[in-house]
Amino acid sequence: MRGVSALPFALWRFLRCEAFAAVGASIYFCIAMLAIFADRLAPYDPRAILRVGSRVARYLPMSADHWLGTTSSGRDVLSQVIYGTRAALAVGLTAAFVVVAIGTLLGLLSGYLGGWTDRIVTWLADIVLGLPFLPFMLVLAALTHPGTGVVIFTVSALLWPNTARVIRSQVLSLRERAWVEAARVTGCSTTRIMFVHVLPQVLPLAALYGSVAIGWAILAEASASFLGFGDPETLSWGVMLQEAYANQALSRGAWNWFAPPGAAIMSMVLAGFLISRGSEKLLFPKLADQ
Repeated sequence: MRGVSALPFALWRFLRCEAFAAVGASIYFCIAMLAIFADRLAPYDPRAILRVGSRVARYLPMSADHWLGTTSSGRDVLSQVIYGTRAALAVGLTAAFVVVAIGTLLGLLSGYLGGWTDRIVTWLADIVLGLPFLPFMLVLAALTHPGTGVVIFTVSALLWPNTARVIRSQVLSLRERAWVEAARVTGCSTTRIMFVHVLPQVLPLAALYGSVAIGWAILAEASASFLGFGDPETLSWGVMLQEAYANQALSRGAWNWFAPPGAAIMSMVLAGFLISRGSEKLLFPKLADQ
């Protein structure tokens, strides 16, 4: 348990030393603040149809009143982008949590128990890694009810093998350490050794892959929404892009409508990449000597 309580301090020291990871974490922090205070930061109701005099405020350019202009239906683009952070974090954090939970649990069991447990987990991971991501999600959405639930399920079902493989490799090394053998000698059960002694040692790696899964989940939601398989009742960046495309915003030169949600999606994916890039020395310790 001491390892778990020391995680915040270890994370802070890590971010201070790795600029890439610090930038990625800063992007996630800014997005989180926007989501939490969206109702205070958004200048308008994102679903309200605004008017200029007696007519709908359609395709208004950027101005002091509308920093990112308005859509074809007279809605404020900036307000929609800000509120879209809530859907992004809801999908991203939920999917990342499930990915980390499944991958860490299976990787821990596979690496520590070995034997037939290891063979089954490895075989299952190989099958899942062979499934194409986007076609799987689209077929599932077509057979069920399109929405964020399909996105979360797809990300959770197809991305856990990456986490499981890394956790398994780390556990294979940890189970041979002297302190694990000492725990066995003192009479600790296998379950206690795995979840009390070994698990805290691999949690930083699990959190790292969770940060990458957030970007994947948001990108998957945007792809599904853009192709018409998203939830139209949910205000997300993907829905914004789909509406901009359907209303020919690109041909109209209304880049202020489709560029902001696109940039927001790119920033979230970039944040996950920067964190993984800055964590290479954690994943591959030999790089620290080069």
